[in-house]
Amino acid sequence: MQTLIDFERAPAFAIALTHPVGTTTVREGLLIEGPQGWGEFSPAVGMKGQADAAAVRWVTAAIEPGTVGWPDPVRGRVPVAVSVPAVDAELARRIVAGSPCRTASVEVGTGDLDEDVARVAAVRDAIGSDGVLRCDARGRWDAETARTAITALHDAAGGLEFIERPCATLSELRRLRKTVDVHIAAHATMRDAPPDAASAVDTQLRDAADVVVLACGPLGGARRALRVAEAVDMPCVVTSMLETSVGLAAGLAVAGALPDLPFACQLGTRPLLAGDLVVESRSLVPDADGCLPVAPMAPAPQPELLDRFAMTDPARLTWWRERLRAAVTAS
Repeated sequence: MQTLIDFERAPAFAIALTHPVGTTTVREGLLIEGPQGWGEFSPAVGMKGQADAAAVRWVTAAIEPGTVGWPDPVRGRVPVAVSVPAVDAELARRIVAGSPCRTASVEVGTGDLDEDVARVAAVRDAIGSDGVLRCDARGRWDAETARTAITALHDAAGGLEFIERPCATLSELRRLRKTVDVHIAAHATMRDAPPDAASAVDTQLRDAADVVVLACGPLGGARRALRVAEAVDMPCVVTSMLETSVGLAAGLAVAGALPDLPFACQLGTRPLLAGDLVVESRSLVPDADGCLPVAPMAPAPQPELLDRFAMTDPARLTWWRERLRAAVTAS
């Protein structure tokens, strides 16, 4: 490990997804090495501007494990959910049947509602009546469309644990919440008020949702995510942003340190990547009980895997290096 962070030489990676998730087909990013270990900088590529606030928060999250480390955990293992992309019903069934997880998170809202219903019904069949099923619409619906879709999906599932991000804004979620009985999960980064208006944001989240979704990178690291959880004082679930095992370890640090963990966390996404940057024994694939371990630091990448999944497009490499440079300067 190095004593200073060399951002200019941060390894860049590009790993294909096994199935598209939303519009994402390839996961790109950079790994950041600090004195104590590694972090991942992989904010979504669709953000406007190189020095946007979200990228700055991702830099803070990527630096945290290699400098100050993560908070002490209160649990050593975290139950996780199997993630089901917007695939056909038969493939959805196979994904869930091949996973040890007893909770499934199903992507919906990409096309015809009948296809979503068929996918959810297939997942219920595969996971069984004692399994837990939730859906993620990725903010694709307006409130009225969401109301109709949630009713149909809840029936197909024989009951949903919650519906994540049915709408894109908190104001729409507030309207929707008055019309459905299914619990609604909102990401902690959703805002109808300026980011510094903490009390207003807390109130808005409580009015709009029943569950708060925490993502380590977008919130600026494990410590900041835990402070958000404390401030909102609502049930929380931790999600991944399709990171490699280096980034997933940060989400597990959050889940491991939360005082209460009422839900299986949406951190079982490693199988959605066609490869990883760490040795197989450290790759964060759910164990036979559908759990992942909480570790004091992220696994280190392997040089040969960094070579195998190295970003080779010069234009993309330049884009990512400029983005990181701008975010570091702005932080």
